[in-house]
Amino acid sequence: MLNRLSLVKGWLLLIVLAKALSINSPVSAQIIRINPQTQDSFQERIRQQQEEQNQQTQEQMKETWLRQNLQEPQLQQQQRIQQQEFTRQRQEMLRQQQFRLQQEEITQQQQEFTRQQQKILQNQQLRQDQEIRQQEQERLQEQIRQQQLRQQKNSL
Repeated sequence: MLNRLSLVKGWLLLIVLAKALSINSPVSAQIIRINPQTQDSFQERIRQQQEEQNQQTQEQMKETWLRQNLQEPQLQQQQRIQQQEFTRQRQEMLRQQQFRLQQEEITQQQQEFTRQQQKILQNQQLRQDQEIRQQEQERLQEQIRQQQLRQQKNSL
């Protein structure tokens, strides 16, 4: 639809330019009276100039049509490719950013796990130390009891 519209615009522009050039050409604006002997060569020169002007107008129209129908779509394609590349790079950047965030979260989880494990180990060590102290205290109490028994036995 867009190409048809561009083509119609191009042809309308060609027609307008051709009319404008033929109306405004200095050859048609002048009224020249010449003798009949040179009139044929003069008319031939006018005809050649009009053909050259028509050719120039057609070339300009072709250039306009080519620009609208070939170069502009290529530019649009390049812009589309650039936009796609920008979008791809942005998505890649977002993916990398998300990956870094996930890595940070994993690192934090690992650190938290390590802290919890250290706390568990500390608690176990405390319990073991308490058990050892309690056992030593019980042994000491047993020794004291044994000694008291010996003393009582000896006193008797």
